[in-house]
Amino acid sequence: MDGDFSDLMQWFHSLDTELLSSLGRVLAIALVTIALNTFIRRLITTTAERYKKHKNSLEKVKRVDTLARVCRSVFSILLWITAITIALASFGFTITPILTTAGVSGIAIGFATQSLIKDYFSGFIILLEGQIRLGDIVELGGVIGEVEEMTLRYVRLRNLAGDVIFVPNGNITNVTNKSLHFSYALIDIGVAYREDVDEVTDIILATARALQTAPETKHLILEDAELFGVDKWADSSIVVRMRIKVKAGEQWKIRRAYLRRLKYAFDSAGIEIPYPHLTVYAGQLKDGTAPPFYLHKQ
Repeated sequence: MDGDFSDLMQWFHSLDTELLSSLGRVLAIALVTIALNTFIRRLITTTAERYKKHKNSLEKVKRVDTLARVCRSVFSILLWITAITIALASFGFTITPILTTAGVSGIAIGFATQSLIKDYFSGFIILLEGQIRLGDIVELGGVIGEVEEMTLRYVRLRNLAGDVIFVPNGNITNVTNKSLHFSYALIDIGVAYREDVDEVTDIILATARALQTAPETKHLILEDAELFGVDKWADSSIVVRMRIKVKAGEQWKIRRAYLRRLKYAFDSAGIEIPYPHLTVYAGQLKDGTAPPFYLHKQ
């Protein structure tokens, strides 16, 4: 036992004092970095929470949350890069050659990582302009979903089916934000050609007014319904278009509630909701008369 202890002590004495000192500095750098990183992240979170208390707009609150989330990530990355650089210097590595080599190789790497650079640059612009915020319902590249996470690299969406979609920021060319400031529930209503258009429009507006005063929906509707009138003549119906201005992101809920009420209103008034019609042509005999046409199997 004493021999093993002696061997251990000799091993410690054989270690280079400078190496032990460098390891101690690295440990100190790591501890300081962890503490500083925790402090900065908490400071950003606290500042964001204080800022949100003075904002009565949901849009501004969402933007603050998004900025705070990205700032925490960026500061953490920069802090650890700085810590690693200082740690390397404590072992005697000269930083200047490393930076020079990184600069030269960075040019070559840059050509190979153009898409990655484009992602980060596009993410910075999107974040700076406030085009997308956490919780928004957006359409990016033909994909619609709720924004669950935003980084400088990608946007994470979750669609109605629960699928998670990652959209690289560099692939985002057009942003359709369906929950910014306010929304419209745009509704096309088809009725049979035989119906009186004026009667139909009266029922449409009356149903909208009833929805506007209903306890479960009145707080979501911002203005009276806007009736555009007859929008087109379809194959089997006359299409009347209208819309309702609602709070941001509530257009789907209001649309479903309105169509439900309108169905009952049309049924009560005897308004026919059309369905596709099929005209069957049986042909013509040589004498100009129509041939017998059997609707059942003989």
